[in-house]
Amino acid sequence: MKYVTAVWQDHGFFLDPRAYLDELPRFSARLPPGARAFACAPGHYDIPAATRCVKDLELAGIRPATDKSGVLVLEFAPNRWKHDEGLRIGYSGVRHFSVDHHRAIDWMRVDTVLLDEILPDGDGGCTHEIALTDASITVRCDDLEAVWCAPALT
Repeated sequence: MKYVTAVWQDHGFFLDPRAYLDELPRFSARLPPGARAFACAPGHYDIPAATRCVKDLELAGIRPATDKSGVLVLEFAPNRWKHDEGLRIGYSGVRHFSVDHHRAIDWMRVDTVLLDEILPDGDGGCTHEIALTDASITVRCDDLEAVWCAPALT
């Protein structure tokens, strides 16, 4: 990520969104509407907050389109100690999608969100990077829609 810091240090993660939050007012108008609404949403980077901060959400599903529509959906379950709702992010006009595994934290049951960063893309869309405990997700797309929702009953 360019501005957000999410790195392993000694025995835990060091997370700092302040540089991103300082820059966000300078480029938010260049983000597509859905991406701008999500990036600028109150509480998005409020780590101690329990309701709308992405920190600690659990990666629950990745649903790429089975056709050439350019649609992708990422689903995140609520962390039972922090969130009342999960998060579903739908991407439109996806031009790039990758999941890169880069650490070996084998004591965690699921990958959880550390922090994310949404930046304007040169093609008029945006790039959304999500740092997870054991991987990172990168999506380049036309826009995204993030919806907080009650977890599905199993």
